Amino acid sequence: MKESIAIISNYYPPEKGAAANRIEQLALQLQENGYAVQVICPLGNYPFGKLFPTYKGKLFAEENQNGIRVSRLWIFPSVSKNKLIRLFSVLSFVMSLLVYLGFKKTPHKIIVQSPPLLLSFVSVALLHLKKKKIILNVSDLWPLAAIELNALQSGSVSHRIAKKMEQFIYQKATVILGQSEEILTHIRSIDSHKPLYLYRNFPQHGHVEIENMSEAVRPIKLFYAGLLGVAQGVLELCIKLELPANMELHLFGDGTEKEAIQAELAKNPRSNWYFHGMLDRKELHQQLQHFDVALIPLKTRIYGSVPSKIFEYSALGFPALYFGGGEGAELVNQYELGWVAAVGDYRETNQKLKEIAALNPAKLNQLKVAVLNTSRIQFNVSKQVKDLCEKDVF
Repeated sequence: MKESIAIISNYYPPEKGAAANRIEQLALQLQENGYAVQVICPLGNYPFGKLFPTYKGKLFAEENQNGIRVSRLWIFPSVSKNKLIRLFSVLSFVMSLLVYLGFKKTPHKIIVQSPPLLLSFVSVALLHLKKKKIILNVSDLWPLAAIELNALQSGSVSHRIAKKMEQFIYQKATVILGQSEEILTHIRSIDSHKPLYLYRNFPQHGHVEIENMSEAVRPIKLFYAGLLGVAQGVLELCIKLELPANMELHLFGDGTEKEAIQAELAKNPRSNWYFHGMLDRKELHQQLQHFDVALIPLKTRIYGSVPSKIFEYSALGFPALYFGGGEGAELVNQYELGWVAAVGDYRETNQKLKEIAALNPAKLNQLKVAVLNTSRIQFNVSKQVKDLCEKDVF
């Protein structure tokens, strides 16, 4: 009989974005390693802040997705900029989760995704009382990231409460997974005795083939695909990026800055800029077969954050132009995955664009193959999870 394990997450497909993809990948990998996996998450609503048609009018939904049992709980969905409304949205799922964990039988081993910090705090507190094995999966450092994004004021009452919650979840977790070395270093400064393991957000795309550029002259196709939020800074990118004449930029995604981005492109149209909106992940990957270079921006350098797009697009054979700083920049440089510019330095970024535009087709094809081969060797998700299972992390 398979051993059972559950994952508590605020996101799961068919929701879009790196967070949902990350949890699905973890669930599928655990399944491949012999676990019966359950995911406990809200009714699908992200990133639109509205329940998907399938879930409207429901308080609870039970599904089977690729052999994974998915238990979806009620939430008041919202992407409002009003902090109180956003807080109520998080609390609505927290209350649903409290009822579920209080009355439903759950496995002994439970993975808790953090952030959201409030969700992970409540989950860890209740699971600790129930004497469960708590595997805390930390993908970003809160409240530190909130301070860097100006979402919290340092030293405020909210900040002090959040720090207490952060300390609590690290201390009460049985074992902790961190998505970056910076995250592990930060946690170690709070609890130096906790078992800590690096768990990168590596994708698994199956067989990938590089579409070589022909020797005939054509534009080099640059793309951004992902959330259009404040942290990514795509609106500022649309204003300050200077695209060479032999280059195209294609934007895919949705989020809080979508309308502002569309308005900017309508106000200042460029013949080599294209906005495509949000696509299904499978459809997006089909579209990307015809592109050349991934653009990976962050508006602010966030300690502990390593964008999953670095691994996602290297696994598809795309070199990246990265300007997010920190450990992400170190990885791009270390493994020769593309080009790095300083956060917010559009002068340097535009210079990198000129360097990319000067590449001939043969050189660009060579670079894409090298990035794909590096990814296959260095960013192997199956090996990563298997190693952690052998260490009895899960």
